[in-house]
Amino acid sequence: MKRLLVTGSHGLVGSEMVKFFAKKKWVVFGIDNNTRKYLFGPECSTTPVGKELKLKYTNYSHINLDLRDFPKLKSIFKKYGPFDMIGACAGQPAHEWSTNHAIEDFELNASTTMNLLEVYRQLSPKAIFIHCSSSKVYGDSVNSLPLKELKTRYDLPKNHKYYGGVDESFGRLDGNLHSLFGASKACGDIMAGEYGHYFNLPIAIFRPVCITGSAHKGAKLHGFLAYLVKCIATGGKYIINGYKGKQVRDNIHAYDLVNAFWQVYQDPSGSYGEAYNIGGGRSSNNSILEAVTMAEKKLNKKADIEYSDQTRRGDHKWCIYSSGKFRKKYPKWNITFDNNKIMDDLCNLYKS
Repeated sequence: MKRLLVTGSHGLVGSEMVKFFAKKKWVVFGIDNNTRKYLFGPECSTTPVGKELKLKYTNYSHINLDLRDFPKLKSIFKKYGPFDMIGACAGQPAHEWSTNHAIEDFELNASTTMNLLEVYRQLSPKAIFIHCSSSKVYGDSVNSLPLKELKTRYDLPKNHKYYGGVDESFGRLDGNLHSLFGASKACGDIMAGEYGHYFNLPIAIFRPVCITGSAHKGAKLHGFLAYLVKCIATGGKYIINGYKGKQVRDNIHAYDLVNAFWQVYQDPSGSYGEAYNIGGGRSSNNSILEAVTMAEKKLNKKADIEYSDQTRRGDHKWCIYSSGKFRKKYPKWNITFDNNKIMDDLCNLYKS
């Protein structure tokens, strides 16, 4: 039977990957130590997710491990490997959290990636390796685009070449602000690409903007859509920071992201250090104002909104990245969760 190792297996992407491959009768091993609870508090604990996975899938095994522990990580590969596929889905995901926890942020995003890549190279080099990165590796370069302020959002003119989304060549390391989070993610991203190119290993790198889904444990510091819906559903106050709430985000459901991983497994010729922007594009994006309006309608509740003129440092006015490179290589992949279906998925959690 095929064997999969997933890091961050109780998180949004990791748990979706566990479900996806467990349903395909793979033997799935998941590494998770509930870092999300440490980062964002008890309400964001992923323990219930882990219990559900173990109860539902007998072919899933959980491993409690801190990925910073290189010797123990190596022992896991020796005990359970070699693997057919590895999903690197763990990490520190929050822009603001990184500012006051720079060393830990670097460890959780860069050092752990390095540990995983090196153990993989030594003990399971034939596995298809998926590195879940972030569009934050490009910094705030998108803010240099000729954006127009419209009624509910910032957007590009329809005749602009990047209207459908920014491609991989637009991003740059110099001359823009990344945040410490973006920089630590860039370090892991670059190392994953280097291992793929230098050692000729089947490593594919994905750079989504906002990943979402009903399994997301949304928090004030991370999880834009999930947290917004949670606030409206429970009567909590939601604070909009800067840009009048017109900042736009590309959203991809975790299922569609994991399905992209599956496409690479079936045809690994598109890996070996290749990096892909991945997201909902024009099928799934919204501004904060638009998301509030949709959630209010679906939940039949009025949002408690507070506006702040203080823009988050390094925040993006508009973030839609093109998946064209990935679609060209993997034409069978498509978005199954458009903007409306994503909002239904998030809101239905509270309706039930």
